[in-house]
Amino acid sequence: MPVTADKSPSTSPESDNLFLPDFCGIRMVFLVVIIAELAAIVIALAPLEVSLTERWTRLGLISLFIQWCALTSCAVLCLLRRRLSRLPVWKASLYSYLLILLIIVLVSEGAYWLVHYPGGLGGLWHSQFLARNLLIGLIITGPLLRYFYVQQQWRRQVRAESESRLQALQSRIRPHFLFNSMNTIVSLIRQKPEQAEQAVENLADLFRASISDARQRVTLTEELELCERYLQIEQLRLGERLKVHWQVGDLPDDAQVPALLLQPLIENAIYHGIEPRTEGGTIEVEGVADGQQLRMTIRNPLPETPSSRPFRPGNQLALQNTRDRLAAGFDGPTQLTLDEDDRHYKVCLNFPYEPWHENSDR
Repeated sequence: MPVTADKSPSTSPESDNLFLPDFCGIRMVFLVVIIAELAAIVIALAPLEVSLTERWTRLGLISLFIQWCALTSCAVLCLLRRRLSRLPVWKASLYSYLLILLIIVLVSEGAYWLVHYPGGLGGLWHSQFLARNLLIGLIITGPLLRYFYVQQQWRRQVRAESESRLQALQSRIRPHFLFNSMNTIVSLIRQKPEQAEQAVENLADLFRASISDARQRVTLTEELELCERYLQIEQLRLGERLKVHWQVGDLPDDAQVPALLLQPLIENAIYHGIEPRTEGGTIEVEGVADGQQLRMTIRNPLPETPSSRPFRPGNQLALQNTRDRLAAGFDGPTQLTLDEDDRHYKVCLNFPYEPWHENSDR
């Protein structure tokens, strides 16, 4: 596995401490537009004495006004995100709140003088119009900022719990694997010193990965190379009983994944599917790219005796950690599914394609 130099820390919205979401992203802007339109519909339909025709007219004007406020707020918060992220939470909250209210006042002032005519804007006086819009902004913006803060705290807690479980998984190399590997290396030192040297290097790479930061990310190519090194060690011990079929040529080389995402699953496949079988078997590793989603499948034969099958209690640690890491490591939808038929056990991973870039965490 090639040694790579440390990269600079990420400056993405996920890496700063600001509780606000990324208002520069298309998905968040689209969500803001939807929320703003729903608010416009509620405000337009609120008066009961207004006719249906007038409601539609009011809806058009109110929608235009609220969308201007919402999109301008998104643009300002996007531009000031880096500065806001350097402030304490209470200051960032206060400044964000005041900025949004200031935008509402400015847009209200512009709308009043642009559209004002006798009877226009519901016949409200200037001060009444500004006061009403400011009050609506106070009612909507406050709970919304509070929701963003609570959501960020919840995500941080989930990520911390996931990383602690991941660190426990990474620091745990099964003792039987270590002892078997050392015995294999000792037996090869005199007869096949080159293979023994290669086995030591592979084992060192596995230990290096197991004690690395749980938040470290690697390219999918590096993760697959680490899996191959692990399989080379097991191949020395299991010999012809272990066969591996790779079908990953369609996967993008620059996709980034959490470190040790696949190796524990392959280790499970050997431990529960190959070792209990007298004749051994074949582990199949397949990967395909489906648009912006990547799908990987690890399939192994079932043990000969039902008592050794992977679903028995206590053997789900690697699967649960992988599931948690998928959820915490990607912004898009992820999934880990298990399937079993009469002959094979299968683990399927689905996660977004996130290309490697210079600011990715290492």
